[in-house]
Amino acid sequence: QGAAPPATAPVTAGVGGGNTTAGATAGGTATGAAQAPLSEVDVEKILDDLAQQSGQKLNWRTSIVDTMKALGLDSSLEHRKELARELQYNGDMNDSAAMNTWLHKRVMQELARNGGKLPPELQD
Repeated sequence: QGAAPPATAPVTAGVGGGNTTAGATAGGTATGAAQAPLSEVDVEKILDDLAQQSGQKLNWRTSIVDTMKALGLDSSLEHRKELARELQYNGDMNDSAAMNTWLHKRVMQELARNGGKLPPELQD
């Protein structure tokens, strides 16, 4: 089998969820030679396109739920809590508003750390 991940899979690398991990893409074993390096990924364009294709009004720039929906990930509270645990969230997981704000910021940081290009307002 060993099929390559979909073209948008590297966007989720290192942020939990999905079928890829930072290790798989960083090692180069899960990507083909024709695929652009992660440093060339325009996160804003990809997420704008995915949000538009979803047919929903998604504001991925401020909402972790909408970001996850745009990426085709389960955005349920349980899955967000799982992502928060993976990213070492230390706050109160029962305060979903605070957790969601932290998660969104952290996911954007991970995308940037892994070479994704973000709009200026989402960069630290």
